[in-house]
Amino acid sequence: MEKTHSGRIKKKELIAEIMKFFQEDTARAFNYQQVSNALGLTKQALKTMVAECLAELCLQNYLIEVSTGKYKFNERGLYVEGIIKRSRNGKNYLLPDDGGDSIFIAERNSAHAMDGDRVRVMHSAKKAFSEPEGEVIAVLEHAENIFVGVLDVEKSYAFLITDSKKLANDIFIPKDKIKGGKSGQKVVVRIVEWPDRAKNPIGEVIDVLGEVGDNNTEMNAIMAEYGLPYTYPEEMEKAAEQIPDVISSEDMKNREDFRTVTTFTVDPYDAKDFDDALSVRKLPDGYWEVGVHIADVTHYVKPGTLIDREAENRATSVYLVDRTVPMLPERLCNQICSLRPDEEKLCFSCIFEMDDHAVVKKHRIGRTIIKSNRRFTYEEAQAVIEGNHGDCEEEIQTLDRLAKILREKRFAAGAINFDRWEVKFNIDEKGKPLSVYFKEAKDSNKMIEEFMLLANRTVAEFVGKTKPAKTFVYRVHDSPDTEKMENFADFIRRFGYKLKTNGTKSDVSKSINGLLDEVQGKREENLIETVAIRAMAKAVYSTTNIGHYGLAFDFYTHFTSPIRRYPDMMVHRLLERYLVGGRSVSVEKWEELCRHSSEMELLASQAERASVKYKQVEFMSERLGMVFDGVISGVTEWGLYVEINENKCEGMVPIRDLDDDYYEFDEKNYCLTGRRNRKSYRLGDPIRIQVARANLEHKQLDFALATDLETDENGKAPIKEQSVRNENAFDYKKKGAYSGTRSKSYSKQKSRKR
Repeated sequence: MEKTHSGRIKKKELIAEIMKFFQEDTARAFNYQQVSNALGLTKQALKTMVAECLAELCLQNYLIEVSTGKYKFNERGLYVEGIIKRSRNGKNYLLPDDGGDSIFIAERNSAHAMDGDRVRVMHSAKKAFSEPEGEVIAVLEHAENIFVGVLDVEKSYAFLITDSKKLANDIFIPKDKIKGGKSGQKVVVRIVEWPDRAKNPIGEVIDVLGEVGDNNTEMNAIMAEYGLPYTYPEEMEKAAEQIPDVISSEDMKNREDFRTVTTFTVDPYDAKDFDDALSVRKLPDGYWEVGVHIADVTHYVKPGTLIDREAENRATSVYLVDRTVPMLPERLCNQICSLRPDEEKLCFSCIFEMDDHAVVKKHRIGRTIIKSNRRFTYEEAQAVIEGNHGDCEEEIQTLDRLAKILREKRFAAGAINFDRWEVKFNIDEKGKPLSVYFKEAKDSNKMIEEFMLLANRTVAEFVGKTKPAKTFVYRVHDSPDTEKMENFADFIRRFGYKLKTNGTKSDVSKSINGLLDEVQGKREENLIETVAIRAMAKAVYSTTNIGHYGLAFDFYTHFTSPIRRYPDMMVHRLLERYLVGGRSVSVEKWEELCRHSSEMELLASQAERASVKYKQVEFMSERLGMVFDGVISGVTEWGLYVEINENKCEGMVPIRDLDDDYYEFDEKNYCLTGRRNRKSYRLGDPIRIQVARANLEHKQLDFALATDLETDENGKAPIKEQSVRNENAFDYKKKGAYSGTRSKSYSKQKSRKR
């Protein structure tokens, strides 16, 4: 093919020939000389063009460079399978099964694949300096697509107006599929189809949650939004009623009896599910015997039963601001399994013999029976630790002393000290937030934590150090990503702090601890702790043990909370099996259970944060116009995020309200800088704001700058006009009807057809 009719070879034709050549021999790699020879090209200019074409095809992902100058057909370049991640702004991505780079899927090329669908994508040729792009050619497996929103009912059809980040379109619902829902109510909708030429997916109402703004409606909506169950099935409660609550002589077999040993629980004041207790007594040889007793949930919940399958699916209890959505039926979690005082209870226990220096001399793991002497709240136990006389005084003070030694040893070994407070609300009987307070970990919390950590580590070591290795459920935490740590070190340098990012694990973790100590009490404390946590890897469940970086443990698991976490039930079952010499279980099955549990844990934590955010916005909605001092907690191209010092509620000052200059976003330096006056707003800067708007529907607070505002005796000032957007958070018709994401003529036509 040395020449065309014009005497020259066009580059486009040459690329086509090269592509055809590589398709015919996909297994081998070739350099430009070999390709030129195969195509019969002898002139040096054409060979140079071949080299250019090979580099270009590599950039487009059609070829891969296996070694310098040698190229091979990229079999991934044509078709890729993976999971779709949808976005409201139309920027959808494929997460490939093979773990490769994500692939952009434009809305026009999505084939209406929904978030979470497994799809096959044809990988397009990559343009220079652009991200990989593809087109969905087949949906292999549909995810269940559930959406929460406000119902807009017309005469012969309805729409769901959703604020989902995963869907830009309203959902069309035939009139006979609204399940009695009325305009303005929040409902849960399942998408049943999305015809090729339709602008809107078609759905059906599966549950009517209630009126917008009602507390139960909003909390259930948050659960549904994250795909979490918000009610407990009646058949599970009935199954739980069949479980006997009397301990038989058969139940007592092969159990160590601790009923006469001083034992107590320590939990939050409003807790009902007590799944751990401590016992302590002095032994004749002078050692302390400390028992960590955990509710024996798996004695009552057998594998494969209705209750077990439901618990496996939920994987965790969910703790919203005003309620607990349990993993197990209430009869089990609050009654039969809960280690309530003055009741005999079955447990799985770790028993330690320790000297006065908290050195474990012996330990044993086995099933027990206990009888708790006392139920303490953390506040009650703290009072005893601080010297007040009370029940179990000697025992609590002994355990506190031993726990402090264990804690000191743990940090000396390189554990990271993230002692952060939690935002809590005092709420009335209707769920309305009355006040905000902060929950801090005190010595009583740390005492319980240290003995739970000791038990979890001991159980993990018992199985993990067994030869040959047996399949087990570990709680693992990887080392932080080097690049993230470098970015974190660069970030804190702006505040005058330093961080060691290389060296041994212990060197880095000790440097992090030093930083956390240094920022205590400073205005940037919460900000730096938050950014530090984001720089860390996420802890997950896995059958592959890589240790727990944050705790500085080589072996770690979750054994101590089986009432609220399914992985702990898994650990109890494996322990029971391995304690009697049982063979190892299937790693594939248990790894899949670990993966599911990790995913559900993440969803639960997101729902919990969303409920806190909702209550913060609800709390601040009664404080419109009030002025507060805060700190800039985030800087973006669309505005400043500010956290109020007094109550830790976070809102945004939109960049449109910074009207004294044209502000530009400096991503590297985390600031907005005025083009004319060079005034800067930096991450961590103190700032005075006014509460301008509270949008409960979006869980958003809008703030306005309040540097020069004068306030009245109630701390209020007139709200700047430009800070208030003319929209009602609950005006569902306005939000959806003119959004450009629905076609009413199409809707009427489709409703008549159906």
